[in-house]
Amino acid sequence: MTYGQYLRVPELLSLQHPLSGGRDHDETLFIIIHQVYELWFKQQIHEALFLQRALEAADDPTALATLKRMLTILKTMVGQIDVLETMSPVSFLSFRSLLSNASGFQSAQFREFEFIVGNRKAAAVERYPEGSPERATLVARLGEFTLWQSFLRRLKSGGHTIPDALLAAPLQALPESDPVLQETLLNIYHKHPSDRMLCELLVDLDEGIQEWRYRHVKMVERTIGARLGTGGSPGAAYLRATLFTPLFTDLWTIRDRI
Repeated sequence: MTYGQYLRVPELLSLQHPLSGGRDHDETLFIIIHQVYELWFKQQIHEALFLQRALEAADDPTALATLKRMLTILKTMVGQIDVLETMSPVSFLSFRSLLSNASGFQSAQFREFEFIVGNRKAAAVERYPEGSPERATLVARLGEFTLWQSFLRRLKSGGHTIPDALLAAPLQALPESDPVLQETLLNIYHKHPSDRMLCELLVDLDEGIQEWRYRHVKMVERTIGARLGTGGSPGAAYLRATLFTPLFTDLWTIRDRI
């Protein structure tokens, strides 16, 4: 077994096919950056599911370590935007038309990651063809508990008061604020430092995802301005609408009462 065989390097390096035929130098960078993003999305899905299992098992050391890894990956994902921003708008526009209907808006893996952590919109499933594996995966995720719910189950198993309604069925949208849960979280912050650490790392995760969204929006704005995105997607206008919406609402709501 060699390094190249184990990592399938020849196959990996064969996956970049610039449609400009090499005419546009930056197209290779654009392809590689987005392929790497898909690999990071795959890893984040892998870690998020592992994190859920650790939370359900009340395995705090594993949960904390996994959250820290996910945060480090998010920083790397944000850093990749710095590389992408070395490509000028003129360079991107020289091959943009070759993308045709392709758009990052269509990334099924990023959508799956969102569904796992709790940012669910059932309408998003409709963007994938009936019978496609992408659609089947997202539908299956809608039938599973979110990362937030696994966290709440972990708190409940530790003796904290969690409203049954929050755990009765898999969430289909971002959770709404719950006054009872907020009181529980406030009690945790003041009297249960080990559980507070878990809460704070979830806030870090939420903030990290928001930071990635923000940097992504600014990259799109500086590259294509107010134009529609590729494939007719809404572009920066849609992306801006996704900013500053927390995943774990009550962990932010309690900030002015701690």
